[in-house]
Amino acid sequence: MRSSARVFWPFASLLVLTDCATKRAIEGTLPPGVPTPIVTDVLRFTLAYNPGAAFSMHFGPYQRWVLIALVLSVLLFLARSYRHIVQTGRLGSAGLALVVGGAVGNLLDRLLSDRGVVDFIDVGIGASRFYVFNVADAGVSVGAALLAYAFWKNQGGASGRPALAE
Repeated sequence: MRSSARVFWPFASLLVLTDCATKRAIEGTLPPGVPTPIVTDVLRFTLAYNPGAAFSMHFGPYQRWVLIALVLSVLLFLARSYRHIVQTGRLGSAGLALVVGGAVGNLLDRLLSDRGVVDFIDVGIGASRFYVFNVADAGVSVGAALLAYAFWKNQGGASGRPALAE
């Protein structure tokens, strides 16, 4: 198995499994909208259903199907870009795996329930809260940052020399 596949498949699979397991555990444990402190008031679990996009943005009455189509389009684009992305090395492969795994985790929620994506990680201090998110969202965010860094590094970063030419 190629090095990039040895990074991609375990990371993507682990993220999907972890995302699905944590969402089901939270749904089976917490009532919606009731904050449960985990680390004082800084980290708490609050079950919420997000039928919209990131940050609860809404796109009209057909948003569920529009978002499903959008995610499927992005996954198709990423699949077609796989060979190019993995040339950036293990960091790019890991970033891609996290983005794909997170997208698949949230896509499964959209396909299986009209309530929307299950969110539960609630970070902040007092009334100053970040948005409520899930493991898939964290994977997409970290994966996008890793991909950006891998591409920047591959393009030469601060040195100005492309890494693939070395």
